[in-house]
Amino acid sequence: MTEPERILLLDLQYFASDGPGGEKTEEPTSKKLEDARKEGQVAKSREFASSFTLLGLFVLLRVWMGTLGTQMAELFGGFYGRISYFTALPAYRDNSNEYSTLINIGLLRTLIIMLPFLLAGLVICFVADLVQVKWKPTRKPLKPKFSKISPISGMKRLFSVSKLVELIKSLLKIGVMILVVVNALEDQWPLLFMLYDMPLMQAVAICGELLIDIGMRISLIFLGIAVFDYIYQKRKFHKDMKMTKQEVKEEYKSQEGDPAIKGKIRQKMQEASRRRMMQALPQADVVITNPTHYAVALRYDKEIAEAPFLVAKGADLMAQKIRDAAKEYKIEIVENKPLARSIYANVELGEEIPEELYVAVAEVLAIVYRRTGRA
Repeated sequence: MTEPERILLLDLQYFASDGPGGEKTEEPTSKKLEDARKEGQVAKSREFASSFTLLGLFVLLRVWMGTLGTQMAELFGGFYGRISYFTALPAYRDNSNEYSTLINIGLLRTLIIMLPFLLAGLVICFVADLVQVKWKPTRKPLKPKFSKISPISGMKRLFSVSKLVELIKSLLKIGVMILVVVNALEDQWPLLFMLYDMPLMQAVAICGELLIDIGMRISLIFLGIAVFDYIYQKRKFHKDMKMTKQEVKEEYKSQEGDPAIKGKIRQKMQEASRRRMMQALPQADVVITNPTHYAVALRYDKEIAEAPFLVAKGADLMAQKIRDAAKEYKIEIVENKPLARSIYANVELGEEIPEELYVAVAEVLAIVYRRTGRA
């Protein structure tokens, strides 16, 4: 005897690359992008803002360096000149007020000197972020989430592709800084060894120029890296936002409602409309037929409307029901194929017939009135 066959039931959805629901092959909908933006998920490169800010600060330092050097020299001279005053103070007296006043004045003047750089950095960083993600602030990213403190989620983030990309960027930036510094100092070593023999202000000016030159080179290279990083972030965000076919269906259901339920509602509404139409049919003066495919029922009452209006219409099976009802209620039936088709296609229930059909409908009504003996 052979071993009985064993049946193994498999759910193939679990073998899809993105789990249940299948692969994310569908473009993200506007609703999903809007929901992601509300959650603070946008295509944004941190390198873009930081590199622009760094470059802007070095450009401002280049322009402001003369004024900055003068102000810092005056501040240093003021402090240095007061050393003799503080050394002459009696040791037995409490001099803490004088010391704190001098420190507060120094900190305030330093803050005033650095204020243009602080404001420029803030504005440049804000504009760089605004260019990337436009203006739509949200507080949801600030809300605490358990996933951020979960060890499992933390391990997943630690060993993710994003972290690998960040590591590569960091190593690349370190390598760029080393190369730029070495290249910039390569021809400046003799001058740097002579700084000890130069006046203080001249030595400071040379060091400042050299540092600004190195900083601007590094900033420009970082800006190039930031552009590539922004392109990568845009593509990664678009890929992450893609949806499975099942997700698209679920979103459509949540927005538009279940198609099956909507179909049933539409069917109920059509049935109610047909019932009202059949209830109004006995008031019709004439039923015009195709003769089998279309049937339209018209009523003419000068007290209700200036022209004949449509009471009922139907095609195929509904047309047959209208004809049967017309026979039951002894409503005149007139065969006129082009007129029946035209009224069915161009006139809705309750609407008056258009002017171009006045003559044709008048002829039909004349036939009906002669048959029924109406004036």
